[in-house]
Amino acid sequence: MRFNPKARIDTGRTRDAGRGSSGGGLGRGLPIPSGIGGRGGIGSVVIILLFLVLTQCTGVGGNLLGSDDGGGSVGSDGADRYAECRSGADANESADCARKAVEVSLRSFWSATLPQQSGTDFTPTDVVTFSNGVQTRGCGSASSAVGPFYCPADRTIYLDSTFFDDVLEGQLGGQGGDFVEPYVLAHEYGHHVQNLLGTMGKVRTQQGPESDAVRLELQADCYAGMWTKGAVDSTDDSGTRIFESIDDGDISEALDAAKTVGDDRIQEASGGRVDPDGWTHGSSAQRMRWFRIGLEGGTLRDCDTFAARDLG
Repeated sequence: MRFNPKARIDTGRTRDAGRGSSGGGLGRGLPIPSGIGGRGGIGSVVIILLFLVLTQCTGVGGNLLGSDDGGGSVGSDGADRYAECRSGADANESADCARKAVEVSLRSFWSATLPQQSGTDFTPTDVVTFSNGVQTRGCGSASSAVGPFYCPADRTIYLDSTFFDDVLEGQLGGQGGDFVEPYVLAHEYGHHVQNLLGTMGKVRTQQGPESDAVRLELQADCYAGMWTKGAVDSTDDSGTRIFESIDDGDISEALDAAKTVGDDRIQEASGGRVDPDGWTHGSSAQRMRWFRIGLEGGTLRDCDTFAARDLG
């Protein structure tokens, strides 16, 4: 992966919330234990999402996440983290600036693709990074144990950047690489697209290899594949291409990341048996398959997991 040194990324919507508290809960009544063996770690992403589907999107039940006023605002104590990220040249030298460049590319890709393929107006999301914990605007508080997540209530992606070294590689044994984080960001951006399309309202069943929850997650993987295919044509606000290249090695890194966060892989890594009835995100094979479908097909219709009879 290499960025075009001439691309402008200073218009990005990535910011830092600074260092939060180390509390282990996500709002009221939803404790998040540490480690990947319980309901913490990667598995919590869909739990957050599904509670929000029930409470924010379909109107069923009360506000289970955070206070009645939607939680506090994101802080600004870490705002300078991205202050020097102005160009693709900066992105080639800095992981923080690369993150910002990826967000600019995702915004560029979906701002064109979503209206063209669905007739739906596009509204961008923000990416907020944090350390230790964060107070979101719409989903209460979250600790680092939650992993990357998208909050439908405030339409924001939240990311503790230590997740990749500490969990994805350290606990789950992923190979790593510079395209792993872009894959994860593209997956979370896929949830934002689902939110704009109203797809989250289709979620009824929450566990199992053919469940709506798994279909939602596999579709986000497919959308990540769509962006990966089109990323080299994404441009900054002046029309300059953001990427110079995305190669086969980058695709391999994304596929390895998809494999690493498969439910069966996580169950094995936590010392338990593989139990498909408990899946919320899909198996390693399913996640890799749907990323490839998006990569090879490149359309929203290709990624319609809710219409698929066989998820793989």
